[in-house]
Amino acid sequence: MAKQHRHVGYGLPLILAVGLHLGLLVVSVIRFPSAEQEPPNQAIVNATLVRAETATDQAQQAQQQARAEARTEQQRREAEAAERAEAERQAAAEAERQAQEAQRQAQEAAQAAEREQAREAAEQAAAEAERREREAAEQAAERERQQEAARQRREAEEQRQREAEAERQRQAEEEARRQREAEEQRQREAEAERQRQAEEEARRQREAEEQRRREAEAERQRQAEEEARRQREAEEQREREAAAKRAAEAAQNSLDQAIAGESEAVANAKQAEEAANGFINLVRQAVEQAWSIPPNVPDGATAEISVRLGPSGELFAANIGRSSGNSAFDRSALSAVETAAPFAELRELPASVQRQYREFNLRFRPGDIR
Repeated sequence: MAKQHRHVGYGLPLILAVGLHLGLLVVSVIRFPSAEQEPPNQAIVNATLVRAETATDQAQQAQQQARAEARTEQQRREAEAAERAEAERQAAAEAERQAQEAQRQAQEAAQAAEREQAREAAEQAAAEAERREREAAEQAAERERQQEAARQRREAEEQRQREAEAERQRQAEEEARRQREAEEQRQREAEAERQRQAEEEARRQREAEEQRRREAEAERQRQAEEEARRQREAEEQREREAAAKRAAEAAQNSLDQAIAGESEAVANAKQAEEAANGFINLVRQAVEQAWSIPPNVPDGATAEISVRLGPSGELFAANIGRSSGNSAFDRSALSAVETAAPFAELRELPASVQRQYREFNLRFRPGDIR
């Protein structure tokens, strides 16, 4: 018995032994009807013990199987119960001795009690083994759950790492894509800038060409106008020369007439002078009426206009003989003469003095014409 207890755990055998001994003590105190005592039947006791041991062995095998599944926990428990086991074994030995004494006093009752107790012990051992199996299964399930939880944590960590790696890769790809897009955008902008510069250069060239064309056209137009002006001046010059010729012829005729009628001229000299003075006054009045003095002209400004008329009083030429230093004032004086012409009163002068008043000067001052 002691050797068997050393091979298995001490908890369950100790409980069985104590229960068995207590049952034997109870049976030993019960009085049975007097009967002739017979020598104790060692065979029955031994057989009962063998059967109890067999049930215990079965429980021990079940316990060993459960312990194999939860060895680490059982070893810890065995280490904690090491000291208690020795005292329990001593108490079990003493109880066994007392039980043997009681068995000799009540063999049949002890045999029945032993059978019942063996059965109960076997049931308890089976229940204990089943409980231990459940505990071992639960522990195994708990270990499996822990392992599964650890596996899930590892998988979750691996998943997080994969996701982090995927996120880093996605960010790297996104950064590369942004860089490519930025580079493409810079290239597009550079190309657009080159195209804009090319278009701007083409536009400047077109504008320069258009400007040269306009300048050439303006130059052609200016030359045409200049040519037309020269032609007009030539025509006017021819007309003036023709008029001068006619005037010279007329003057010659007048001179002839004057020579022929010298006496009459002397007599009419005074009348001619008065007529001439009247003509000059009329010219001054006509010019003053046509004169528009520009603003901001200084009081001392003076311009002199040289006037040359045709035989009929038409204006052949009007030039600035002396400038006032103010171009606006000079232009206004010249414009007044051109506006007031022709001066038909010249034809009313005597033929002897008409030629003398076809050329004269007009002096323009603010508020006065002389």
